Amino acid sequence: MELLRNAVRAYAWGSRTTIAELLGQPVPAPHPQAELWMGSHPGDPSLLVDSGETLLERIDADPAGELGAATAARWGDRLPFLMKILAADEPLSMQAHPSARQAAEGWAREEAAGIARDAPDRNYPDPTAKPELVCALTEFHALAGFRDPHRTLELLEVVRTPGLSAHIDLLAGQPDSDGLRALFTTWITLPQQALHALMPDLLDACVRHVKDRGEFGDECRTVLELAERYPGDAGVLAALLLNRLTLGPGEAIYLPAGNLHAYLHGTAVEILANSDNILRGGLTPKHVDVPELLRVLDFGCGPMPVSEGVAKGRVHVYPTDAPEFELSRVDWADGEDEAVSLGAPGPRLLVCTDGAVELVSGTSSLKLDRGSSAWIGASDQETTACPVSPAATRIFVATVGT
Repeated sequence: MELLRNAVRAYAWGSRTTIAELLGQPVPAPHPQAELWMGSHPGDPSLLVDSGETLLERIDADPAGELGAATAARWGDRLPFLMKILAADEPLSMQAHPSARQAAEGWAREEAAGIARDAPDRNYPDPTAKPELVCALTEFHALAGFRDPHRTLELLEVVRTPGLSAHIDLLAGQPDSDGLRALFTTWITLPQQALHALMPDLLDACVRHVKDRGEFGDECRTVLELAERYPGDAGVLAALLLNRLTLGPGEAIYLPAGNLHAYLHGTAVEILANSDNILRGGLTPKHVDVPELLRVLDFGCGPMPVSEGVAKGRVHVYPTDAPEFELSRVDWADGEDEAVSLGAPGPRLLVCTDGAVELVSGTSSLKLDRGSSAWIGASDQETTACPVSPAATRIFVATVGT
């Protein structure tokens, strides 16, 4: 059980206040801070404060001792998940992730083609899946999963323009997943000139709908905001097809393979498989491989499930079918001091997002203040957590999927 020091990723869409304030650093930060990484990802592994080694070095030296024999055997002596604090002041790219089979096949195909693993047009830098789950710390806005096509047709009718009419009729003629595939494919492959011709009338229609306080106000505002940041990007049109979500603190969505999504704004804890495989679909100047994206996308449609976690006493578990990870949160109200068992030994990553806690494992103890995180290896004894702050306290715990 050891305290971690974690890397902060500075991307343009990040916040100059959120992560700095969480870590007790000067606000505003000199540059946007987008993600705080906790784990052993080779790109930015966490540092074990007492020993001075990285978590990656520690696991490499004793994978069975740190991960447990079963986890080490299943995941090739590596920690299969990464936990982040994500702070988005602007939208991230629209993207989806491959399944394990798709990732293995894509990686082998690009290896055989001799594409450098750090090449900008590389789709599969590793052969593993990348499911992810995001749990809101603040109000969190996202696009995720294809909306029911009948509901999408209602939205498209209120923003119908002469230029969009043929596209709307395409979906109306087949209001199912195949119709969504056909319309999305049409939009993402439109020539730039055709996109520029469509957008002005669509944006005018969105403005009118917002002014009229129509029922699709959030969706139309999102289109207007995305068009301002990414003029002429097909992802602006694609946003019309996706569920527009507003998560409250503690609410989460799970993004399995093939789910097209874009995080728009807010702060969240994110847990994901330890992979870099991303297929982008828009809202980005980076490489978009349309044929490969279409092979990966799941056009299954309907409302996006939102989870508040399954309560097991004070612990709320966010169940998924991802074998790589499981995320839990533990909450204490003001003044509560009940000790909570965190279950079997690691591998586990913990982060305190509110208040402060004391972790106890055998004869060892460790205090986590707000913004602090810890590693619990498989060789540690069972760990309990107890608040040591009079304020409301919350921690998140990441471990291997069950």
